[in-house]
Amino acid sequence: MDLKAGTAVTGSTRSSDGLSERRRRLLYRSWHRGIRETDLIMGHFADAHIATLTDAEMDELERLMDVPDADLFAWVTGDVAIP
Repeated sequence: MDLKAGTAVTGSTRSSDGLSERRRRLLYRSWHRGIRETDLIMGHFADAHIATLTDAEMDELERLMDVPDADLFAWVTGDVAIP
């Protein structure tokens, strides 16, 4: 099995090579939130978009990182309206 470094632990398929420090930090934080469900939601989003996010979008992602996992998961599943 040929896995990139960190893939077995995080599930990430995105290398952080070539990313700025801020983007690398956001990618890591997206895959290490706390509960596996939000790791997968945020991590897959970051894998797909981290390289192309604008500064304003990275600001928003950083704010989302401060939202408790239970709240974020409830928003994503539609159990609670997004404030």
